[in-house]
Amino acid sequence: MLSGLLFAIDDADDRPGRLTATLPFAGVTLIEYQARLLIAAGAAQIIIVVARLTPELLGAIARIAQRGVVVDTVRSAVEAAEKLHPLSRLVVLADGLITTEDTIAHVLRDTGHDALMVVPEAGAEPGLERVGSQMAWAGVARLDPRRVAEVAALPRDYDLQSTLLRLAAQARATHILLPADAEKAGHGIVHHAETLDARGRAVVARLVSGRRSWFDRYILAPIARLALPRLVERSVPAHVAGGVGGGAGLLGLILILTGFPGFGLFLAMIGTLGLGLGETLAGLRDEQGAARALSAAIAVLTALAIMALGWQHYRAWADDLGLAMALVLVVLGILAERAALYRFRRRWWASPPAYLLVILPATLLGIGLWGLVLASIYAIATLASAIETLRAQV
Repeated sequence: MLSGLLFAIDDADDRPGRLTATLPFAGVTLIEYQARLLIAAGAAQIIIVVARLTPELLGAIARIAQRGVVVDTVRSAVEAAEKLHPLSRLVVLADGLITTEDTIAHVLRDTGHDALMVVPEAGAEPGLERVGSQMAWAGVARLDPRRVAEVAALPRDYDLQSTLLRLAAQARATHILLPADAEKAGHGIVHHAETLDARGRAVVARLVSGRRSWFDRYILAPIARLALPRLVERSVPAHVAGGVGGGAGLLGLILILTGFPGFGLFLAMIGTLGLGLGETLAGLRDEQGAARALSAAIAVLTALAIMALGWQHYRAWADDLGLAMALVLVVLGILAERAALYRFRRRWWASPPAYLLVILPATLLGIGLWGLVLASIYAIATLASAIETLRAQV
């Protein structure tokens, strides 16, 4: 069992009376972001050490608990020791830490009892705690739960975070050097709101830039890097962003059916981008239900736009071929999405909005049927590659 130990004690340097853990970061609060990393690593229990329970912290704790993990708040090492299972593995994140999933996974790969992520003291940021041998703690540790019990046996005025480090260092914990790519990704302990905001924007940018679909990476990501920080700053709900996209898509469908297929298809594609922004916002805020609904809406809008194009071709030319090609493309697209598992997805494989982008140039040139044919060939290639990729895993 993996447990996480988080801290919500220190106030922000530039926000008196406001806990660093509750400052906004990447669409949520910092402590929610830390909890998300631990849950992604497999944590089933999260213990939060608090000095006081503010309304912002209570709200963050409630949202963390909605992700299906046990969340306990404690005020002392004694309470923390009572909550911890003696056979669990404990991951400790420093108060105010910004890090990545890969960094936590790097610590968990070590098989010893205690491990401390460290940086050379000479190049460390001010305020990092020294852990011996000219090294400073980088804010991530994997500890034996007995260390918490050992702190509980000491006087109550001992600082839990610092004392845990001292006991782990005395127990000759393994030192794991912070990877260079973690530093580039913004790893660090921060207690300044402006710095957190800047690094939160970088996290959002990396999130959308890391998408595996070429459409998301090269079309949606540049737009998201510009729009998401502003949407997050203004606390725009995911369903609002998605609703605007859905409205644009609906208008596009109407235009296609009323004889303006090129302009309508362009608006439908804009609609998928709006829905994609809403989906990303929902993912940032751990609104998993909304994220799934918006993802499904993108697929539905794409399918309706394709069928509307087929129907428009039938009306204009009294030819069933366009309608048949549209239906074939929708079926192929569904099969391709089912086969293209995310962890095996290749960059060139199709995604629902990508079909619209393939069809758009031909539609603007007045040969929409050929656009449907090209998109169908693309879907067949994606489906064939996905099947062969799955067969290779068997």
